[in-house]
Amino acid sequence: MTGKASLHLLQKGKHTIMVHKARKLSHKAAEKLAIAALSFIASDTDRLGRFLAATGIGPGDIRAAAREPLFLAGVLDHLAHNEAELVAFAQSADVIPENVLQARETLAGRSWERDTP
Repeated sequence: MTGKASLHLLQKGKHTIMVHKARKLSHKAAEKLAIAALSFIASDTDRLGRFLAATGIGPGDIRAAAREPLFLAGVLDHLAHNEAELVAFAQSADVIPENVLQARETLAGRSWERDTP
């Protein structure tokens, strides 16, 4: 289908375009997303091993550390540094990667503004 034909169909209302947008996350929503990210990391032994090696935290300390917003920001930061894992987590959590990055900034106490063209 050509661009002109697809535009015509959109104008006629025959097709719709689904656009995912980064939505503003509350601190509570950012924490929930980070906890889901931690569960995602822990669900795979190789992924968990890389996380533990990168953070220097012991397996027995994760539960206590997960109560800290900056640790949760670090969980999301860890995913942000590996695009394949970031995308895989975003898909499993049914969010877009930008939401994960926004949650990281929210938990770190920084405001996040999406660049728009």
